[in-house]
Amino acid sequence: MRSNVTIGIGLLVFGNLFSALYDVSIKWMPEGSNAATFLLLRQVLSVLMLLPIWFIARRPTTSHLKLHLFRANTGAMGAVCLIMGLMALPIATVSSLFFSAPLIIVLLGCVFLKERVTPWQWLATIFGFIGILILLRPSEINWFGVAVLISASTFAINQLALRKLPDTEDPTVTLMLYNALSIPLVIVMVAVQGLEGLSWSLVAIAGLSSGFLLAYHWFCVLAYRRAQASQIAIAEYAGLLFCVFFGWLLFGEWLDALSWVGAGFIVLPSLFIPWLSHKILNSSAKKIIEHNAR
Repeated sequence: MRSNVTIGIGLLVFGNLFSALYDVSIKWMPEGSNAATFLLLRQVLSVLMLLPIWFIARRPTTSHLKLHLFRANTGAMGAVCLIMGLMALPIATVSSLFFSAPLIIVLLGCVFLKERVTPWQWLATIFGFIGILILLRPSEINWFGVAVLISASTFAINQLALRKLPDTEDPTVTLMLYNALSIPLVIVMVAVQGLEGLSWSLVAIAGLSSGFLLAYHWFCVLAYRRAQASQIAIAEYAGLLFCVFFGWLLFGEWLDALSWVGAGFIVLPSLFIPWLSHKILNSSAKKIIEHNAR
């Protein structure tokens, strides 16, 4: 069991590198583009990229179509919110808000999947939501920040839904349906926002983004089937470090002092508290063994 957790964490860390690169690619969108047009291109290109792999895998099928339909459409709603956030806000701010998702994963895993949550995890979650409030700054609320938070919630729901899929289901069909089944909803979004900024440059960026996102989702599918969501969700925070680094390196973006405090409330308790809990449990077990040995 421990090896599965370790492998799951490793897969998520590596996958989050591609997630950060996906965020970077959105910042390169040409002027005049809108979120819905970009998302439609991304979904269509993702399906086209996956088709050869699906055929090589001998066209695997699924018996969980309703679950895939739910994941695809909630994912599309979250994706358009994240794209709008990245178009309007610094990548480091978006990443800090989005990485409330592991906290939401812990909460929803407890409520819907009956996964055990320790008092230490509850404490980390409370600190995390304080950090979210600091980043959102309710007195000067930014609706793009709220959109990112909605995206984080849909992401958490989708990651937990992966736990309902059997280990025997081919990841190719999971990724294929995640993109294909959302296309009708995305077309409706385009009808509302308008088909704007369509160009070869946008197609190229959408293709690049699709590749990064498919790699990330592939690693997520493998990771969340390995272990309980609450055990490995902490590894999602690696993406925050990647995003802050790329935002500084490529765009000269940086968090202000108060945003660093908020990000610290989200990230540090989730890193430090599990380590402290492990130390306390080991110390207690050692004392019990020494007491029984007397």
